[in-house]
Amino acid sequence: MDMKRIILAIAAIGTLVATPAVAGVNGRQHNQRDRIAQGWRSGELTPRETYRLGRQQYRIGRTEARMRSDGHFSYRERARLHARQDRASARIYAKKHNRRGW
Repeated sequence: MDMKRIILAIAAIGTLVATPAVAGVNGRQHNQRDRIAQGWRSGELTPRETYRLGRQQYRIGRTEARMRSDGHFSYRERARLHARQDRASARIYAKKHNRRGW
């Protein structure tokens, strides 16, 4: 992974940390991004782990946008997003506690 990508990932996560937390699906996404940024700052996450976890959150956000694009966000769609966030949360925990760091 080149340094340019690492710097861009850090900058993107840094800007997301300043966003306010809201309830629901978006609130979970902001919380996950904050956890990733904190892991980066503390050294619990390597640059590659940070990049991949951030990319996973980006894809979840893109999926949410697609689901909302028709003007209707159904219970089933919301449940699918929460399931993806559950898996992402478990992955963040695992990466932060795998004793790798810089």
